[in-house]
Amino acid sequence: MASPLPEPDVDLVRDDVARALAEDIGDGDCTASLIPANRSLATRVVCREDAVLAGRAWFDEAFHRLDTEIAIEWSADEGERLRPDREVCRVQGPARAILTAERTALNFLMHLSGIATLTRRMVDAVGEHPVRILDTRKTTPGWRLLEKQAVVDGGGSNHRMGLYDRAMVKDNHLVVEAGT
Repeated sequence: MASPLPEPDVDLVRDDVARALAEDIGDGDCTASLIPANRSLATRVVCREDAVLAGRAWFDEAFHRLDTEIAIEWSADEGERLRPDREVCRVQGPARAILTAERTALNFLMHLSGIATLTRRMVDAVGEHPVRILDTRKTTPGWRLLEKQAVVDGGGSNHRMGLYDRAMVKDNHLVVEAGT
């Protein structure tokens, strides 16, 4: 059984999204600035293939960081299996902010849902066998907690968070110990 992580730390989510938006926006979105400031936009996110949803907190923060007036209405829960053509959520609010944040928000959602989806496939493949699907420390730098949560959302379990919480002797350790 998956060992759920606590809800994502609000400050971690804010920091992750702030870095991602700063990297993408730089000193401004020159294309979105062509849209009239008073223009509103209503759009939706639709799943294109079988998937498991992960990353909602980061998706939400990407939009709300630019404009708290943006409304997001979810029709799918974190960890839920999605089928093609399923509406995942609706986003409505100031057009400039939505257009500026959309790619960053979708990148978080797609990357983390991809991890959750692949994990779910592995969990389903082992079926009723007495095994667990565990993750590793091989995570994207700076994204460890996000990616480990996505594994849990997909039905897997976290093996260890880092070098600090469990010993794991690997071949490199044995080579050094043997002096070869």
